[in-house]
Amino acid sequence: MKLFLDSAILDEIKLAAATGLLDGVTTNPTLIAKSGRKHEEVVAEIAAIVNGPISAEVLSTTTAEMLTEGKQLAKLHPNITVKLPMIVEAMPVVTQLAAAGIKTNVTLVFSVNQALLAAKAGATFISPFVGRLDDTGENGMQVVADIVQVFKHYKFSTQVLVASVRTPEHVRQAALLGADIATLPYLVFMELFNHPLTTAGVEKFLQDAGITPTKV
Repeated sequence: MKLFLDSAILDEIKLAAATGLLDGVTTNPTLIAKSGRKHEEVVAEIAAIVNGPISAEVLSTTTAEMLTEGKQLAKLHPNITVKLPMIVEAMPVVTQLAAAGIKTNVTLVFSVNQALLAAKAGATFISPFVGRLDDTGENGMQVVADIVQVFKHYKFSTQVLVASVRTPEHVRQAALLGADIATLPYLVFMELFNHPLTTAGVEKFLQDAGITPTKV
C-alpha cells in the first residue's frame, strides 16, 4: 500500500519525504489556505520535493471551468493529479482529462455508488473519506471494504485512496482491506513508526551498552 501525505505545509512534506517512504501528496483548498500561500506556488514546490502523484484540487464547480482549470493545473508539473469533487458536473471532466492522459482524483466520495460512477468515468484515484463517515455514525472502513470489493469484481483500474484518515488504526484497516493508498496528516504518518515495545527495547539495548539515550 502506498502512503501519501495529506498536507500543504512544505516543512512537513520535506520531513516525511526524508524517510524515503512517501509515495505522493494530496492537497485541498483548506490545506492550501492554512499554508497562507498561492495555490499554484505551493503545488509546484511540493512537486519539486516528492517524486510521485501530487493531487491539486480545482476551485470551480461548472464543467467548463473545471476542465479549463484542470488542464492548467496539469501543466504545472508532470506529476500533478487533478482533484475533482464527486459531483455530476465533474464526471465529464474526469472522462475528458483521462482521454488527454491527465490523472484525476475524485474526492469527497462517501458511498459505493459514487465510487462506481467515478471509476466508470475513468478516474485514476477515488478518495473515500473514512473519518467524516465515522463522524456521521457510519462505518467508514466498511465503505472502503465495499468499494475495494466492487472494483476487484469489475476489474476497474481506478485506485482506492483512503482519505480523512484520523488514526494509525485507519491505516492498519486500509492495508488489511487491500486499499491502494492511504493519505495521512503528518502526525498520523509519524505515529506509524511508534510502538511502546520498540521504544522500551531500544532503551534497554542502549542501557545494556552503557549508552545514554539522546532525547530529541
